[in-house]
Amino acid sequence: MDLKRLVEQSDTPAGRWFDNTVFALIVVSLVTFSIETLPNLSPDIAAILWWAELLTVALFTIEYLLRISVAERRWRFVRSFGSLIDLAAILPFYLSFGAIDLRSLRTFRLLRLLRILKLERYSRVVRRMHRAVVIVREEMILFLSVALILIFLSAVGIYYFEHDSQPELFASVFHSLWWAFVTLTTVGYGDVYPITLGGRIFTVFVLFVGLGLVAAPTGLLASALAQARKEEEEEEG
Repeated sequence: MDLKRLVEQSDTPAGRWFDNTVFALIVVSLVTFSIETLPNLSPDIAAILWWAELLTVALFTIEYLLRISVAERRWRFVRSFGSLIDLAAILPFYLSFGAIDLRSLRTFRLLRLLRILKLERYSRVVRRMHRAVVIVREEMILFLSVALILIFLSAVGIYYFEHDSQPELFASVFHSLWWAFVTLTTVGYGDVYPITLGGRIFTVFVLFVGLGLVAAPTGLLASALAQARKEEEEEEG
């Protein structure tokens, strides 16, 4: 059996089996991670979860080494984003061993959540989404730049309207950035809000801009997804 084709391609039964197996391992790993957060777990359950983690990490490590072994340019592969995600997904387990006190490294356990990013390799839908994002990459960068400018201008505006009336909540432009962000994204938590007439009128305009801020990327991605699906169908047949 061609090991390279097994690991890197899914156009054969063996390749599909390999992909599905790794996909299942990722799901199992995320489920066990979630179960570990439950309070008052019995020692028996905790032991089962530890052994499940050991098994999945061992298999992920084998997968990682297999991908390195079949890569044509190994050093370039090791430095690639996908390879770094694979490494970060197993690294916390190995960091938990050692004679020194590693309690400060517990935050590295959060890196286990990066295993969910490994799903990208095995999900056709996620790959299609990635393709759509690439299609509208320039538009999204432009949109993000405009959005950041609008958030800053909104923070400046509400600061001048509300600073005198609410000096603690709108102490500076930096303090006002939180209000600007949640208002422009139409979330509106209600923890910070204007009380002056000018501030409220200004907020109405910001909310209208925020509606477009949310709708614009949605439309771009919907159009790009349709194009990505069409290109995918053309490639397949």
